[in-house]
Amino acid sequence: MTTLTMTSPPMPDISRRSKSLRGAVSHHERELAELRADRELAVEYLKAAMASLDNPDDRAAGLLALRTVAEAHGGLAAVAADAGISREALYRALSPKGNPTLKTLLAVLKTVGMRLSVELEPQAHG
Repeated sequence: MTTLTMTSPPMPDISRRSKSLRGAVSHHERELAELRADRELAVEYLKAAMASLDNPDDRAAGLLALRTVAEAHGGLAAVAADAGISREALYRALSPKGNPTLKTLLAVLKTVGMRLSVELEPQAHG
């Protein structure tokens, strides 16, 4: 009769991995730096994300993108103060389940140097 022995795979060397990540920058920090440095990129980023507001199942993406742009342009606390909104209200409004008022949306956009605009929806060709 043969006995089957199960062995665990070797544990990764965490000390070597952490040394190689010391100079690493998180994705979020890199995203903030790029949005802060390139205003046109921030506008296009926000335009693409705002298109998701049309879809109730994907609305969180637009709100989180606006939150990211606000973080990149001074941080949420500073944007909230400049927009005349409490920090807690801004965090809540720009959360995945947030539902900002038009007043809040306009105030945040103005604070980061942007404004709301309207365009025709592309028509399906069929």
